[in-house]
Amino acid sequence: MMPPYGVSSIATYRNCLHKLRRSSRSLTRDRTLRGLFAKPWRVFRRIRVNAFQGYQMRRLFFAWLATGVLVLSAGCATRHNQDEFSQFLQAQVAKVEPLSARANLAYWEAATTGKPEKFEELKQLQLQIRRIYSDANDFARIKRFDKSKSVRDPRLARQLDKLYCAYLQNQIEPALLQQIVELDTNVQQGYNNFRALLDGRPVTMSDIYTILTTEKDSAKREAAWRASKQVGDVIVDHFLALVRLRNQAARKLGFDNYHTMALITGEQNPADLDVLFEELDWLTREPFARMKEELDAALAKSYGIAPKDLMPWHYHDPFFQRTPLVYELNLDQYYKGQDIKVLVDKYYMSIGLPVDDILARSDLYDREGKYPHAFSEDVDRKGDVRVLANLQDTERWMETLLHEVGHAIYDKYHDPNEPWLLREPAHSFTTEAIAMFFGRLSRNAAWMQTMLLLSNEETAKIKQVSDRYLQFQQILFVRWALVMYNFEKALYASPDQNLNVLWWDLVEKYQLIKRPPGPPDAGWASKLHFTTAPCYYHNYMLGELLASQLHHHIVHNVLKLESDEGFSYVGDRRVGQYLRENVFGPGARYPWQEMIVRATGEPLTPKYFVQQFVR
Repeated sequence: MMPPYGVSSIATYRNCLHKLRRSSRSLTRDRTLRGLFAKPWRVFRRIRVNAFQGYQMRRLFFAWLATGVLVLSAGCATRHNQDEFSQFLQAQVAKVEPLSARANLAYWEAATTGKPEKFEELKQLQLQIRRIYSDANDFARIKRFDKSKSVRDPRLARQLDKLYCAYLQNQIEPALLQQIVELDTNVQQGYNNFRALLDGRPVTMSDIYTILTTEKDSAKREAAWRASKQVGDVIVDHFLALVRLRNQAARKLGFDNYHTMALITGEQNPADLDVLFEELDWLTREPFARMKEELDAALAKSYGIAPKDLMPWHYHDPFFQRTPLVYELNLDQYYKGQDIKVLVDKYYMSIGLPVDDILARSDLYDREGKYPHAFSEDVDRKGDVRVLANLQDTERWMETLLHEVGHAIYDKYHDPNEPWLLREPAHSFTTEAIAMFFGRLSRNAAWMQTMLLLSNEETAKIKQVSDRYLQFQQILFVRWALVMYNFEKALYASPDQNLNVLWWDLVEKYQLIKRPPGPPDAGWASKLHFTTAPCYYHNYMLGELLASQLHHHIVHNVLKLESDEGFSYVGDRRVGQYLRENVFGPGARYPWQEMIVRATGEPLTPKYFVQQFVR
């Protein structure tokens, strides 16, 4: 089967991959020939030979000297080019760093207040940053530095690679760039400020989650589920216009479409991802079908209907990306009345990763005009890290805050001595891995016992269902990620096809959920990641794989345990120390492939995720 990108994209991909290979070299000093030709005449004068031998030796010496001069000249040129790049880099960072901090702060204020003027400020700052990265003359210099292969200092070479990819994806004509940024900001503002109407009154997503989790009346559930999708129809036309503009820009740069460009400039191989997701589909298809059949029986019984009559609104999440808590125990009951913020603070402190400063800067509770979901924000790469959430005392929000603070500690605990460009995660999916590594604890019986002060009897009851919940959640997430990855790839490949029908084709195929009756609407566009984090969702799946790999390594190689049975990390500072030294500290000093090998002793692999969850 042909790969889903064209010849021009393959050429660009190979170029990016070349940089990836180059920047993954070990941190060794450049060995030059300095000193090799020190005081050569002194050595030559000491050679006592006859005339012929002297003639031959002089010829040899001058050839040797000429070679040395060439090597020295090349070395001088290399050092000159490296120094020139270092100066260019300093000037570039001096322009981008303060704008980046201002843009991050503007985004935070826009998300927490919904004020139009903050979205306008964000748009202008994003334009300024992207105009810097779209400068053709600067990109020509970057390509010259790259082609010369003269930047040999490992940290400088890594920053060169990051600049190359950042500039490559922004080589867009100014008018098109402005259109993209303006439309992108407008779509985000429309999403952020929208409030669904249910029975004629506005409701928040927290309200909808509560209804989908607790309501038994199918008609009321359907109304709430449809309300959660209303924003899709509101923003879809503008969103599709944005997709077409992104594709237009990507094609001008030699890519088939924006999805391909996003993966390649993000140091990922589209063909490798296709193979991985096909493998995950095959591995989880049968276990998912078996577990969903069991779930459907429990859900149908609770609603007093037959399993064949279950519809999308009968599941506890608008997109069925989380497992309904319907087994013998509903884990929400253990978090009822608990202060989620306090639990998170205590837990991270116990493993040597204090987060009290992060939580103090955060915005954690629901209100009008605020972004309805959750995210973590590193404002300045100097310690101003914060979290937005809309907390309730439920297992969902326990998991969510553990997850988002996982992102935040990755940003907080990078090495402050690294250059600004490297004070960020090795890759977006490596920070997702940390978030998922900790988010899983909300369904860990041993963790719940310690943090919630549960008795052994209660913990034993939780243990009977928590493992099933966690296993089902992970397998369910694979199926959901398959929907997202394949839909978004098809969306950018052909945005003019009937996307509403395509969405339900994929949902039925991978999640085994029946489409609702009537013509399909654009409810899929209510999934915030399409608008705020395009071509990103596959990184959550890669994060799950790495989370399992890190878990296996910590249990068996750091803590030297035979098994993870009954283990939850609580109170073990070795966990925090390992992550700070091997994952957080290096930041983006190494390409993600190298960081993972350094941290775990082997490349990224799905085998530990499969061992942990696919049975």
